[in-house]
Amino acid sequence: MDVLIECCAGIDIGKDEVVACVRGPAVGGRGRRKQTRTFTSFTASLEAMADWFTAEGVTEIVMEATGSYWKPVWYVLEDRGFELKLVNAHHVKILPGRKSDVLDAEWLAELLEHGLLRGSFVPPAPIRELRDLTRYRKRLIQAHTSECQRIQKTLEDAGIKLDSVASDVLGVSGRAMLAALIAGERDPEVLAQLAKGVLRRKIPELRQALRGRFTDHHALLIGLSLDHTAHLEAAIARLDGRVDEVFATHTTTIASTSQPSGEHTEGTVVPFARARDRLDTITGVGKRAAETIIAEIGTDMSRFPTAAHLASWAGVCPGNNITGGKRGSGKTTKGSVWLIDILTQCAWAAARTRDTYLSAQFWRLARRIGKKKAAVAVAHSILVICWHLLTEDCDYDDLGGDYFTRRNTDRQRDRLITQLTGLGYYVTLDKIA
Repeated sequence: MDVLIECCAGIDIGKDEVVACVRGPAVGGRGRRKQTRTFTSFTASLEAMADWFTAEGVTEIVMEATGSYWKPVWYVLEDRGFELKLVNAHHVKILPGRKSDVLDAEWLAELLEHGLLRGSFVPPAPIRELRDLTRYRKRLIQAHTSECQRIQKTLEDAGIKLDSVASDVLGVSGRAMLAALIAGERDPEVLAQLAKGVLRRKIPELRQALRGRFTDHHALLIGLSLDHTAHLEAAIARLDGRVDEVFATHTTTIASTSQPSGEHTEGTVVPFARARDRLDTITGVGKRAAETIIAEIGTDMSRFPTAAHLASWAGVCPGNNITGGKRGSGKTTKGSVWLIDILTQCAWAAARTRDTYLSAQFWRLARRIGKKKAAVAVAHSILVICWHLLTEDCDYDDLGGDYFTRRNTDRQRDRLITQLTGLGYYVTLDKIA
């Protein structure tokens, strides 16, 4: 097999140590030689490994994606300017029965020198920072939701039916009533009078809902839960502020920008905030959703030659499984769970809108394949739209809820005639002049 990379290295990564193998030309120029060394995972040792790679003339390095242990190694080597590849460990498994860290490192280096490895997508540092922020924010929001549900469960145990009357138990009125209950107030009349705004119209219902067996035990639990929710809300607000700072201070380069004249300008520099605002114009995609999508796929779409490449990487497109001329399961492939989750949420939000293309697509598919699969299909469409908006630096132009009808009016007409005929009507059509 031809050698495509003259001098390269493979690294097998563990928690406490890494094994590195360098492959290069043998002394005298005949054949290939390999050197294998073991380093600890401390930063000083990793820097010594980078110095060794530089001295040996290594140009490309490959490593497996092993949990989060690959990140410190990647960052040290990234600062030294090496060309790095991160590969899926499942794709480069060594032969059964020959498993050791040394053999893994040597096998990676050998595959790399023949050009048989394809690196995974590792975004630049600003996008990696955004990923950490948005993913942590999502976890905090989930914890906040759990704490709110815990408060409602405690109120239910105490016989307080506040959530049956007020739409938001932790709104201004709800928090005032909970604070009074914790402070020792038990009179339903007094508690109901704490209602604010439109909730005051439901004071008679509130008197009945706030009558229960609320004890000091319930007061302790709800007090702790309220303190926790306040802490979570403050943490989420801090993360929101930091995310806004990252979007305001970092920029990206658009490879080709469509102009009204049809021309393309190369290398247009735009801020992250502008890319976020572009995605915010998509039906069902809000500000936080746009931030999360950018944190997962980045703003530079040159990594993905087409929208289909991006959809395949994300795992929101049908699988390709054909053997012997027979088509197997077309279920979606595995991809980024964080990205799939936010895209599916956006799809459900778009399905609830009126007179929009994505809503029409959802309900058109839901009748045939079910709502869950339709949501995945709409998520795929949203991701394709994101690729085009980030590539062409333009806003989203909705095709309208009647797009599928306009695209094939005869099919819509025949379908409606069939339905009326099935109901026992004789249909005669006269076209409007």
